[in-house]
Amino acid sequence: MYKEIFEQEIYKFSSENKSPYIIDGGANIGLATIYFKKLFPKSEILAFEPDTQIHAVLKKNIESFGLQNVTLIKSGLWNKCETLNFYNEGADGGLIDTDGKNSGSFESINVESLLPYLNRNVDFLKLDIEGAESVVIKDIESSLDNVNRIFVEYHSFVQQTQNLGEIINILENSGFRLHVNAPGLSSKQPFQSLNIYNGMDMQLNIYGFRE
Repeated sequence: MYKEIFEQEIYKFSSENKSPYIIDGGANIGLATIYFKKLFPKSEILAFEPDTQIHAVLKKNIESFGLQNVTLIKSGLWNKCETLNFYNEGADGGLIDTDGKNSGSFESINVESLLPYLNRNVDFLKLDIEGAESVVIKDIESSLDNVNRIFVEYHSFVQQTQNLGEIINILENSGFRLHVNAPGLSSKQPFQSLNIYNGMDMQLNIYGFRE
């Protein structure tokens, strides 16, 4: 994660706005937020992280770097306000459990819609929300016109219906030009066998930008 963010700079973007409004959905321990602040010191950032332990580290990191104008929200992103079970995967984050098929450590978390935060121009929206991306993208479709750039980390889970096409259609219909790559989990011979990690058989980075 550090190498991708700080060495490869996968989130790097240019903007004439010296104080861009950035939403970090799935902030984890705050590496992306710290990077955005390094890129744009005057930026305004909202950072969402639902995991109790990871959120505590996120808060400590933001405070230790003395970052200003960063709002931390201890909540997951979904399509409405409610409480859901959250499967904790430790340092790799976690995912919302909607079918009860996951085993391991759980906690109840608050989730909310992103829509209220998209009532203004958003310079960069990052969604690395471990499988909730389809639900959230469908929920915010009506407000995507306010988003200039979007990054979605798509997760395909074994024995679950894939919704990649749905996400891409929504983004394209919202006027985004897309670029997709697979720097993480992929399979070189998918007809023969699939590489599986944490219940996933594919992971993609989807970049959306305006031309």
